[in-house]
Amino acid sequence: MKDETKLRADLGLVLEAQAQRLDTARPDAVARQKKRGRWTARQALEAIVDEDSFVEFGGLVRPATKGMAGAADGLVMGFAKVGGRAADLVLYDYSVYAGTQSAMNHAKISRMFLHAEKHKLPVICWLDGGGARPHDMHVPARPSTETFVVFARLSGLVPTVGISPGRAFAGHANLAGLCDVLIATEDSAMGMAGPPLVEAALGKKYTPEEIGPSSVHWASGVIDVLVKDEAEAIAAAKKYLGYFEMQQAPGEAPDQMLLRDIVPENPRRAYNVRTVVQTLCDRDSVMEVKAGYGKAAVTAFGRIAGRTVGVIANQPMYLAGAMDTPACLKMARFIQICDAFDIPLVVLCDTPGLMVGPEVEKTGLMRHSARVLSALANATIPVLTVVLRKAYGLGYYIMGSRPLEPAVLLAWPTAEFGGMGLEGAVNIIHAKELDATATPAERAELHAGLTAELKRSNTAVESAAKFLYDDVIDPADTREILIRTLDTLPNPAPRAARKRVIEPF
Repeated sequence: MKDETKLRADLGLVLEAQAQRLDTARPDAVARQKKRGRWTARQALEAIVDEDSFVEFGGLVRPATKGMAGAADGLVMGFAKVGGRAADLVLYDYSVYAGTQSAMNHAKISRMFLHAEKHKLPVICWLDGGGARPHDMHVPARPSTETFVVFARLSGLVPTVGISPGRAFAGHANLAGLCDVLIATEDSAMGMAGPPLVEAALGKKYTPEEIGPSSVHWASGVIDVLVKDEAEAIAAAKKYLGYFEMQQAPGEAPDQMLLRDIVPENPRRAYNVRTVVQTLCDRDSVMEVKAGYGKAAVTAFGRIAGRTVGVIANQPMYLAGAMDTPACLKMARFIQICDAFDIPLVVLCDTPGLMVGPEVEKTGLMRHSARVLSALANATIPVLTVVLRKAYGLGYYIMGSRPLEPAVLLAWPTAEFGGMGLEGAVNIIHAKELDATATPAERAELHAGLTAELKRSNTAVESAAKFLYDDVIDPADTREILIRTLDTLPNPAPRAARKRVIEPF
């Protein structure tokens, strides 16, 4: 009688090889990761994917260099369900040769990116590694490295999320830079070259944290979402991918009456526009991106009555909401993401216009402000504009004004309209009268009176009388009107091809 418990030799060999790639078979490697204070790639994988949904690719691959060994050659990858949605995943395993990119794991990851391209699946990248593996430079008949080209082709086709939980240098940093959204832990470090190459080039030793700490990348806009640890990073990645399920059950609405008093009666007083965003959107649905960069603007994803929206807003807490180069760069790319994936855009306008002066001109603002206008003018997504307070000059023009054909153009009672800053307009219109004053005090008094008169003719109600807005509304009604507007808009047709590329930033 055949012994059913005895495995055939060939099957036994496969099962043993499969077991050897798991953390339970590699206690020393797991201990090294724990000593670093990091999760292993497979611990991260378990936390990311839905239970019993992961299918692994290339788990039995070995390093190409003779004499080297390493589980899955340092790259765990496959497809799974993440929050019920199919996704491809690639996770560099730092416990295998510091997560370096090798000849074989380049072939693996290229295969996974091609899989995502063909099947239109979002990609999550766990980027914990030290760049290229120099040992493989001598591999005979080394395959060409398609990794970065294939990944770049995913831009605008599928959502791509990068997570930097430790160190991401050289090729890993390149992949991070190509992701739509990059999530990083506070103690992470990234750079275009790690310490050995930096020392060879500059003749000075640096630690990874001295080369590219998270604080630097947060301030420069490289990091979109900064988190405390791996668990928060994974939660953020899941939340981001959740926005691509465009309609969910309506969430709890914050108290809309709070909106009536958010904008101060004194037009010179600042307020935090994040409060407006949080109040308009379903409770706990907002995810701000690039909060450390371009602080004169806020860019965020959220849900309104369960429907995914993007939000761009001027931030009066910084530069009084004037639009400088960082704010424009941030908004332009965010608009590209929303447009690429057909996410409606809510624009909250409160700007005195574009930032001015010789220092600003050194930043190329005339080009970078044009990026916002170009992105909105060429987008096909619905734009819903709400003027909260200041709507002046070219700043207002590119923040969802009438020529950009918003689906609805609303204003709050605090809205102020002007083709340019009213104080500046007075200087031009009444130059002769102002020059004729006898003293600086008399000039200042005349200027204040003329400015007040001009403001009275450009209040929200007076502007609505000239049909500059579709309506002036009670701020507490804003969310309901946005919901009604979104409900009238047709769903976008299913898309088989890329709509647009998202510029790396």
